[in-house]
Amino acid sequence: MTVNFRPASRGDVAAVVALLADDMLGKGREGTDLAPYVAAFDAMQDEGANLLVVGTVGDTVVACYQITFISGLSLTAARRAQIEGVRVAGHLRGQRIGEVLIADAEARARAAGCTLMQFTTNKSRAQAHRFYDRLGFTPSHIGYKKSL
Repeated sequence: MTVNFRPASRGDVAAVVALLADDMLGKGREGTDLAPYVAAFDAMQDEGANLLVVGTVGDTVVACYQITFISGLSLTAARRAQIEGVRVAGHLRGQRIGEVLIADAEARARAAGCTLMQFTTNKSRAQAHRFYDRLGFTPSHIGYKKSL
């Protein structure tokens, strides 16, 4: 199966939200009203360094991730790529689509001049942790979040 990755369009938002909700954590935190998601997509488009990417098989969205390029001063002014919302359709997990997705994100990060790719992952996602370990990521930091 060949998965093609491309920048998402506004018309892909519903499919991405469905992927986010098709998850042990997402089913309890994603909503059914698409208006806030479309507004967020529009804001991401305006930011320029914030991209939603979808993976498709034919015309069907089967995977997604968000990548944000961040310039900074630490690590000798390293530019980094932050990835979020990494998802593969439940019925297609285990078919190495995630590996192709991460490779696509890494290629986009390198093309944007990034020297580091980072993300956070929920502590309860043991299977995802094994996946990221296998791809060469290291759990080098502790992440903190605070709802505002």
